[in-house]
Amino acid sequence: MAEALALIDYGAGNLHSVHNALRAAGAEHVTVTADPDLVRGASRIVLPGVGSFRACAAGLKAIDGLVEALEERVMDGGVPFLGICVGMQLLATRGLEHGTSEGLGWIPGEVALIERTDPAVKVPHMGWNDVSPMPHHDGAEQIEAGEAYFLHSYHFAPDNGRDIAAMTDHGGGLVAAVARDNLLGVQFHPEKSQTYGLSLLHRFLEWQP
Repeated sequence: MAEALALIDYGAGNLHSVHNALRAAGAEHVTVTADPDLVRGASRIVLPGVGSFRACAAGLKAIDGLVEALEERVMDGGVPFLGICVGMQLLATRGLEHGTSEGLGWIPGEVALIERTDPAVKVPHMGWNDVSPMPHHDGAEQIEAGEAYFLHSYHFAPDNGRDIAAMTDHGGGLVAAVARDNLLGVQFHPEKSQTYGLSLLHRFLEWQP
């Protein structure tokens, strides 16, 4: 896999761990970058994210030309895209963490606080949990059944159920992954999910949507 993969650095991602996991999964050329010109030349793009939706959205938009380059390469160019944790949530129309913030709007939906329907259910949702694939028209082959590591207090609720690639259960159903066309987003952390996570990253590296 000699193609260039851009791992987006906007000050809000676990870059070192994600970079190492991508290399372990078979990526030969991983460029950690926020340079719009390098993003435009990438053959695959990974957008990590940790922290709040509001802070991540602000950090991404603060880099001149970066969102425009991402839209040009991903939405217009159709290269495979993977969003991880808050990087997946940023695909939404808006997030409600610390007020309303606009997301990328690539997969319409909203990111809201996990509702505690049972006092025994803890928020944040933290630790290992099942990933259950959903019947899906795009990207279904990327998500396999298994267990992955989660850490989040907010969850992505897409407007269209067909964009949901996998679910998990934490006192009720939560979206574990979304997919549409060349877009893939996972709420869990592949870089912390051992064999399951590396297998997912390997499939992403070979994905030809």
